[in-house]
This record gives sequence, C-alpha cells and structure tokens, in this order.
Amino acid sequence: MSTVADKLAKKSTRKTGGKQVRLRLVYIDFWSAVKLSFLAAVAMAIVTMVSFFLIYLVLQATNLIAQADEFVGNVTDGGVSLASLLGLPQVMAFAAVVSILNLIVFTVLGAVVAGIYNLAVKVTGGLLVGFMSN
Repeated sequence: MSTVADKLAKKSTRKTGGKQVRLRLVYIDFWSAVKLSFLAAVAMAIVTMVSFFLIYLVLQATNLIAQADEFVGNVTDGGVSLASLLGLPQVMAFAAVVSILNLIVFTVLGAVVAGIYNLAVKVTGGLLVGFMSN
C-alpha cells in the first residue's frame, strides 16, 4: 500500500552529504504526552504568575491604579474603592487561580491531542519525518 508520503519521499532527488533516514510517526504514548503537556503548563503557570506580578508593579509605579481609583470614586461617589480591590494579595490570588485553571486545561488538552492523533494515524498512516546525519 503506497501512500502520498511514500511517493513524495521517492521523488526527493536532491543528493545530500550525510545519510538520510525517513521515519513515520505512527503513535504518541498517551502518558508521555500528558507528562510533557503538564510540564509545559507548569512553565506557563510560572510565567503567568511572574507576569501578573510585574504588570502590577508597573501599574503601581506609574500611579495608574491610584488614578483609576480616583476616577471610579468620582463616578460612583466614593462607593467603590478600586485600590482595595486591586491590592497585591488580590492580584496574586487571581493570578494563582488563572494559573491553576490553565494548568488543568493544557494538561487535558495535551492528552486529547495525543488521543486524536493516535486515532487519526489509523486513517492517514502517520507523519513522515526525515532525519539526516552530518
């Protein structure tokens, strides 16, 4: 059974100096994909926490939070204090919630993508990957 990938591999007439190997990726281990997506999500959670902290520091240093608090106080006749809602503990708690939700979503998404790929391989025959040694 010849596939399009096999035909394209045979049409490659370019001569190379090293040895070329063409391999077909026909299976992604489910638990390896889950572990890798979890590690990527942990890295993204750390980046999220640090970025929330840095953005808060920039907003605090440029006095934008105080200006927004003054504006909201004028609009609501002092009924809402934005500065009490946007303190560092509240911002970091929100960042932690966002990070945990992202961690869960991206881990599950990695598992789903691995499962879908493993099902799609039965129809498509897999992904042809070429390697070359120099």
